[in-house]
This record gives sequence, structure tokens and C-alpha cells, in this order.
Amino acid sequence: MDIAIVGATGNVGRKTLEVLEKKDLSIDNLYLLASSKSVGKKINFKGVDHDIHDLESFDFSKVKICFFAAGGKISEKFAEKAAKNCLVIDNSSHFRMDPEVPLIVPQVNSEDLKNIKKNIIANPNCSTAQLVIALKPLHDLFSIKRIVVSTYQSVSGGGKAPMDELIEQTKLVLDGKKVKSKNFTKQIAFNAIPQIDVFSDEGYTKEELKMTNETKKILDDKIDLTATCVRLPISVSHSESVNIQFEKSFSIEKVKKALDSFEGCKVIDEREDGHYSTPVEAEGKDETFISRIREDKTIKNGLNLWIVSDNLLRGAALNSVEIAETLIKNNFYGK
Repeated sequence: MDIAIVGATGNVGRKTLEVLEKKDLSIDNLYLLASSKSVGKKINFKGVDHDIHDLESFDFSKVKICFFAAGGKISEKFAEKAAKNCLVIDNSSHFRMDPEVPLIVPQVNSEDLKNIKKNIIANPNCSTAQLVIALKPLHDLFSIKRIVVSTYQSVSGGGKAPMDELIEQTKLVLDGKKVKSKNFTKQIAFNAIPQIDVFSDEGYTKEELKMTNETKKILDDKIDLTATCVRLPISVSHSESVNIQFEKSFSIEKVKKALDSFEGCKVIDEREDGHYSTPVEAEGKDETFISRIREDKTIKNGLNLWIVSDNLLRGAALNSVEIAETLIKNNFYGK
């Protein structure tokens, strides 16, 4: 199998390489692609240094699968060109709501891979990915009617520059110096910013609308979902407070059993001090962790959950590689 990674020098590109190293994918040739300014650099993969190739001039007919991990503008410019010669798995938001592009979390809707029309598969928003993997087994059993979700998202969701700025701002604040934000709308150090992406006319941010629209596309378009997305001064891992109303009655015991037996989920929920998951514990782990499972007694068939996952893995690199694994398992490598 010959594979390429666009954006190999970035956060998600490097995480994709880490995941590929751990997985049992048979890779014959690996091509690492980036902008011309990165050409000449090398990245080690399985003990071998690989050259960075220029994205602009790369011949995509050399590969069967290409991971795009470089943002929407790059995907807009190059993904369809690449898809003429290989199958594209795109991490950006550019193709997610295209009706001819499947939006995939393999544990949730792998059957949609049968409907690939443009030779492109979209990876969902990081917050959506960890949400739907926890919702799927519950929806199958109890039929979800409505969801209210508040997210608490790490700065790595915005890339390397915001991660570096968080460290820089933290040092400035601790030294009593003035902070000027470059990648955030306000100071991020020791703060919480209730805005991720730009605002729509309705008052929701683009991130919040992504969660609503993507959940409907992946899981069930009949589900009502409203979201509030908040950026926190955390390096890695997103957390979500989720309130669910089901059509059917449930028991906490059945909820826990369904979640803990579902691929990709892990329940950590003892009603004692510290017996729940936080972003620190989730970082570097493949699982989506579910804690604070309890009935919401203010509504009929209501449930509260706390969901935590490494956004660079489940929400990006890991999910992309699992899409590739599913395709290979089913002997589908594109047109």
C-alpha cells in the first residue's frame, strides 16, 4: 500500500504518522507532503528518515490513499485534484456537508462508505467525532430525541500556533506582563473564551453549527442538537457536558453496559472523588472516556454525561486511519 500525507509537518499530520506507526497497516511507500518551504526537511517513520516532498508538484497517481491534514484552504485547492488518482481522506471541514462526500466515524456509520462518489471521504469535527461515538450505542437502544451539549475545547484544536501562544501568554501573565492575543479573540491564559470560529447571523458560532449539522449527517437527521463551544487554556483533549433526552425509558445500568461494550468507548464512572476522566488522562489515549453518568430528573427520559477524548487522535488522526483500515478491510481503495 502506497500512502501520502498532506500537511505532514503539522499537528494532525504528525499524529497521523504516530497512529500509522502503531497500527498494522502494510505501507510500501510513504510520501510526506507539505509546502515548498518544508522541502528538504526529514521526518522519521519506523526508524527511517523520509524527505518532505512539495505538495504543488506531487504526482498523486503514485499512491492509493492520501490523508489531507493541512486545513480547509489546502483541501479546497488540492483534494479534488488528488481524488482523480487516489482515495482522499480529508480532515478539514471543506467537504463535510457535501451530499456526495460521506462523513465517517467507522464505529458509527461505516456503511456510508458504500456511497463514495467523489473519491473523497470527510473526517468530522473533533468535537463531533467524540460525541457521536458515545451517542451511537445509546441511540440504537433508546432513540435520542434532543441533545444539549457544552464543549470545553483545548487550544490544539486550532493548530500549533495557538498551542505555542498559550504557553507564551501563561508566562506573560505569571510575570505580570501585558498579554496581546494573536490567535484568540481574547486572552486565553487563565481564561475561558465562549467563541470558536466566526459567528453566524443566528448568533451561533461556526463550530457550534458544525456539531449540529455533522451529528445529524453521521447519526440521524431527526435528532435536535444545540451546542455552546468554549475554548479553554488546555493543550490537548476536548471535554463535553452532554444532556440527552430519549424517546424511550432507560436505566443507568443499561446505559453503562452499552457504552462500555461499544468499540472506542470506555466508562470511568465511580461516584467517588476523582473517579472520572479529565483531559490530562485522555491525552495520548485512543478511547473516548465517559463519566458522570446520571439521570436528569427535570425532564422525561433525560440523561447527563461527561465525555472526554484526545482531539488530535479520536477527532482527527486516529479516526482518519481507522477509515483507511475499514476501506482496506473491505478491499476498497477508490475508483
